Amino acid sequence: MRDVAREAKLGYGTVYHYYPNRHLLIEDVLCSGFERCEQALAEWANICGGSSDDSQLLMYCKALLRLWQSDARTYLVYKMAAEHYAGLPEKDRHHTKRRFMERLYVPLQSIALREDDSVNHMFAVLVGCCGLYYYAGSSELDVDRIAKLAMQAIMKES
Repeated sequence: MRDVAREAKLGYGTVYHYYPNRHLLIEDVLCSGFERCEQALAEWANICGGSSDDSQLLMYCKALLRLWQSDARTYLVYKMAAEHYAGLPEKDRHHTKRRFMERLYVPLQSIALREDDSVNHMFAVLVGCCGLYYYAGSSELDVDRIAKLAMQAIMKES
């Protein structure tokens, strides 16, 4: 909460006025992140007409990385999914995992025409590489390179 207050240039008490605990803050951030991620997936699905080829999937990987770079809330949705939303209270985890699976993961899997675990590998590459940039404090992702790595993961190529 102190970090949030410092980054937002607010008093510590002001943050607690709106969010009495960190779980409510995380819940609010995740909810808005989910909405934006769902919107991005719907826009991409519209463009590719409900099924995609590899070039369209590469486009989506790039769009997702750019979205994460511009909006940390959206990255948090996927990063926390990779960690099974362990930072949430137990009572909220199941609902959040289900939302991720039903609204983001399964739709992408069906649009990408992948029924195996290759989407897991794609997300692992995207989340991991993006996370390293965030943690290093680097402002520019190598979107093209990371997206190509993610596609290699989904196609099981070396």
